[in-house]
Amino acid sequence: MRLLPELGLVCLESIHMSEHNLLSIKSLSVSFGGLKALTNVDLDLNQNEVVGLIGPNGAGKTTFFNALSGLVDVSSGTLEINGKSHKWPKPYELIDLGIARTLQGVGLFPELTVLENVMIGANKTAKSGLIASALGLSGSDELRLKQRSMIALERVYTASLADEKAGSLPYPVTKRIAIARALVSEPRILLLDEPAGGLGAQDIEWMNSLIQNLASQCSVILVEHHMDVVMSVCDRLYVLNFGEVIASGDVESVRRDPAVVEAYLGVSH
Repeated sequence: MRLLPELGLVCLESIHMSEHNLLSIKSLSVSFGGLKALTNVDLDLNQNEVVGLIGPNGAGKTTFFNALSGLVDVSSGTLEINGKSHKWPKPYELIDLGIARTLQGVGLFPELTVLENVMIGANKTAKSGLIASALGLSGSDELRLKQRSMIALERVYTASLADEKAGSLPYPVTKRIAIARALVSEPRILLLDEPAGGLGAQDIEWMNSLIQNLASQCSVILVEHHMDVVMSVCDRLYVLNFGEVIASGDVESVRRDPAVVEAYLGVSH
């Protein structure tokens, strides 16, 4: 166990290191009609690792997340989690598989409180602000869920806002709450979709620190256009262009790859 007091986190690290990847995707292909959105994409994710998925607009990053989240049909490809083969999941199966995702548009319910929004993140089907009845929870289950939700809020420094309406809060704060909502299900794999989008420099710096510390609790796949964030927090990168992986590896080697410079980064440093 490792303490991370700067973000109020307690890390429960694996006592035994796994001999296999936490997540392994091979030859993932997705087509929409005659259009190939992804073609034979491979991606591996290790325990307590941050992997960046980058590429120009339309490269297939969102389609990749949607395939792993069960939001689009997969044409072909294999999925392994903890060395075990799995069918491509449906959205309601993600929590049981230990996968959680944030959305580019935050996706909070503005009329609900911050705490209620986070509680919904632990459930597969919740839509209502009447938390106990909507989730079908007993009183004791609801209490435990509230406790877990408060811990998730503490991890992103928003516990003091638990009773505020989500719609009344500034945008950078809602980004934190969206991450807390994903954390409440205690995922092993966290999919972060543009967490720094729309943030100013100070908030981006805070987000960098948060992502780095989250990797002590779970593994992260990061889709992000802010290259300073990508370069700061990622252990490895995969670069998509026209639905295919054109480069992968550690940050510096990918950064210098001529194909990446031409397709995405635009300049070499």
